[in-house]
Amino acid sequence: MNTHFEGLSSPRKMKRSDQIVEAVKRWVVVKDIQPGDRLPNEKALMELFECSKGTVREALKALEVQGLIRLKTGPKGGATLAQVPYPLASQLLRNYLHFQHPTGPDIYRLRKLVEPELAALVVGRLTPEDLQLMEELTERCAQAPADFEERLEQRIAELDFHNLLAERCPDPLLAFIGRFLNDLIKDLVIFQKVHLPEQVEFSQENLDYHRRLLKAYRAEDEAEVRDLMYRHMLSAEKFNKELQGQLTGSLLSQGESQLPG
Repeated sequence: MNTHFEGLSSPRKMKRSDQIVEAVKRWVVVKDIQPGDRLPNEKALMELFECSKGTVREALKALEVQGLIRLKTGPKGGATLAQVPYPLASQLLRNYLHFQHPTGPDIYRLRKLVEPELAALVVGRLTPEDLQLMEELTERCAQAPADFEERLEQRIAELDFHNLLAERCPDPLLAFIGRFLNDLIKDLVIFQKVHLPEQVEFSQENLDYHRRLLKAYRAEDEAEVRDLMYRHMLSAEKFNKELQGQLTGSLLSQGESQLPG
């Protein structure tokens, strides 16, 4: 059983339960372990790491919280490797970044580098159903919103257009970063700024770019897709900087109104 983790041990100065956690992570990477594969049982882990049952259970609980294993009790129970779900990975990173206070322009600085390459890699990989959904998401934004709820739904639909592309991207890093940036936009841009006056020109440009991108995808024109997406991101970055200025002014005005007169 010790051959499972041969050569994957951590420095002795590390807490023993953390050694087990790190060894399992290395095991997954080095040995190409797949979701559903079982970890050695508690007794085997106790012997391998020369530790108590409590230490092993502490390590397994940490792995479960991180989403790397599933624990089952009973005669056929034990620890099974699990693929960390995207929502959990995204939420943990966003929790960290919330305290770094990134702005919309910060996000778009990276997004205009990521989105054109991601978009180009998706050319030829979209199914008829994908293209139909992209068209539905696009046309959902064609009419002026009747109220706040519809306005929010349209902003989400615009991002879902890009999320679909990220989900079809064959590069796992670009796919994750693309989806993650869209999550940040929802957190830090839409829900902060949706109460500001509607940017009609911005909405119209988004609609136009999505329609043109859809046409380029149907034609499987990689060069056109990459160029359109880059210009789309430049346009979105410009409007977002304007929104950031409006938000800053709005917050300053609120602060001044609360000062004693």
